[in-house]
Amino acid sequence: MFHLMFSLPWLIVATRFIAPLPWPLMVKVLLAAFLLVASQYHLFSRFTSGSVFAPEFPRPLVIGFNLFFGAIVLLAMMQVALDLVSLLIFAVKWSFPAVPPEVRYTMGIAAVLLASFGISQAIRVPPLKQIEVVIPGLAPEFDGYRMVQLTDMHISRLFTGSWAAAVVEKTNALDADLIVITGDLIDGSLDIRREDIAPLGGLTARDGVLTVPGNHEYFFDIDRWLGHFPEINMRILANDHAVIERGEGQLVVAGVTDLSARFTGAVEPDLGKALSGAPAKAPVILLDHQPRLAHRAAEQGVALQLSGHTHGGMIRGLDQIVARANNGFVSGFYQVGDMQLYVNNGTGLWPGFALRIGVPAELTEFTLRAAPRM
Repeated sequence: MFHLMFSLPWLIVATRFIAPLPWPLMVKVLLAAFLLVASQYHLFSRFTSGSVFAPEFPRPLVIGFNLFFGAIVLLAMMQVALDLVSLLIFAVKWSFPAVPPEVRYTMGIAAVLLASFGISQAIRVPPLKQIEVVIPGLAPEFDGYRMVQLTDMHISRLFTGSWAAAVVEKTNALDADLIVITGDLIDGSLDIRREDIAPLGGLTARDGVLTVPGNHEYFFDIDRWLGHFPEINMRILANDHAVIERGEGQLVVAGVTDLSARFTGAVEPDLGKALSGAPAKAPVILLDHQPRLAHRAAEQGVALQLSGHTHGGMIRGLDQIVARANNGFVSGFYQVGDMQLYVNNGTGLWPGFALRIGVPAELTEFTLRAAPRM
């Protein structure tokens, strides 16, 4: 079903875009065949690496597959829009309009250019995004506390060790008090990704690096990854919390495992357990890879939840579809009861569809502010 779904855009392009072109039949067949190969990117990934989530091709080939697969998807969307316009004209005039070849040429060029732009935006080291957030009950000692969130790095053949090293350098230059990573650090097994993820061991902050797993860690032997992360300077909050102190002030940072745990037999998320024993009056910041259960966190008195997972929807317009699969949460701030939820667009992106158009990646720095006294 997964591969059939990703074949549908090619079918639209082959039958509705290529077939009407005024070209020799053999040229159209060759173009359709080339795009068919590109459309089966995920199938080839499964054959070569055993998983659609970790293509183990050389990086230029991963980029090429994303370029042409992305162009197919974008062109299919354009063709559907063109066909809808033709149907509307038919409903008025009772005849379908003739579509000049130049219209299709323009669509094809636009799809390739947009896909090229999209992948260039996806694979760059993300720009810094700085946010101030007021935390009710925050002790004065924590006013101005700076915390960097990284998420959805998807370290892989696309987001390699050199990319990770550049992210680490940019993060460390901020001289933050705390670094948090909200899941999906990798795509691939520990044996394959060990060297690529090694640069993350160089992340430094005064209160360390706190991490929770995302759904992709559960695709690749979660127990081995959770055993490895502490070896590279990360503390795992798997239904656990850390208490940070400044003078007499306290701040709780809690973290839960991912919802995917239920499908693998691993430890499922348990916010009650994560908060057990936490100081009652200290505000809580929750790290939860997926945002969809934010309402439950709000009910348990969490002040701020940081999530990722959605990649911000990747493409403007597609974000509304992604939101529907995540209880309406896709990008930026949301007020959930008395709790604030921030859904990060992501530092990296899944290498299976690495395009960003109108939804930039981000390296996010939060400055915490105490609520003004009444």
